[in-house]
Amino acid sequence: MSTAAELLRASSLPQLEARILLMHVLGWRRTELITRDREPLDADAVARFEALAARRLNGEPIVQLTGKREFFGLDFDVTPDVLIPRPETELLVETALGAIAGTPGARVLDLGTGTGAIAVSIAHARPDARVWAVDRSPCALEVARRNAANLLDANRVGGALGFVESDWTAKLDPSLLFEVIVSNPPYIASGDPHLEQGDLRFEPRGALTDEADGLSAIRTIVEKGPFLLANNGALWLEHGYDQADAARRLLQVRGFTDVRSMRDLAGIERCSGGVFTA
Repeated sequence: MSTAAELLRASSLPQLEARILLMHVLGWRRTELITRDREPLDADAVARFEALAARRLNGEPIVQLTGKREFFGLDFDVTPDVLIPRPETELLVETALGAIAGTPGARVLDLGTGTGAIAVSIAHARPDARVWAVDRSPCALEVARRNAANLLDANRVGGALGFVESDWTAKLDPSLLFEVIVSNPPYIASGDPHLEQGDLRFEPRGALTDEADGLSAIRTIVEKGPFLLANNGALWLEHGYDQADAARRLLQVRGFTDVRSMRDLAGIERCSGGVFTA
């Protein structure tokens, strides 16, 4: 029978990835992988590890193999139906929280929620806020609902945090007005070679690209956003590393003021937004 140490030595994966997969299969913590590395493993565990390792060698993302991703200090379920939450998107959450600071019971709209990472993180950080999470994919909304149920108090889900299946704002109650709208829309241009590389090959294409120039979803949200914003409400959008100028121009033309971009930890202008005065 193989031991953990033997499996790791024999694996063709980078050792960090092999350890992550083996801990996932065994349900062990990192310390156990060290202290119990010479224990014989049952054949089923070995077979499951080898199957996952083969899938990883074929390119499947570690996150989809383990089904978990840490974001904003919370552990989110991830499936192939949703975009994998990225660390840079935490900037959008921080910016949204800044926009509603000092506003008790603030109303927040997350367009294209996916895993629910943005909406759930905001709801977790601001228990008094009322958050709506929108996605056109029923499969994505199922994942988002599960994450909300796992990570928030039960009385928040369906009350202070609600879910709407809609193509952007189409099915939202027009009487709803929000203090802040946030979105991480598909912003990769259709011909971008990155779509055929790395983890992106295994993520839902519709969450990555608009099948156009990468700005069509942003245009739609900027155009529709003011109809759902409370007076002096804010709209913030994540975008590509080279799209900040275009995003600011769209916001300014639509009548937003205090238009600016925020830089992530790498110094990249990662999200842009502004305030709309009715």
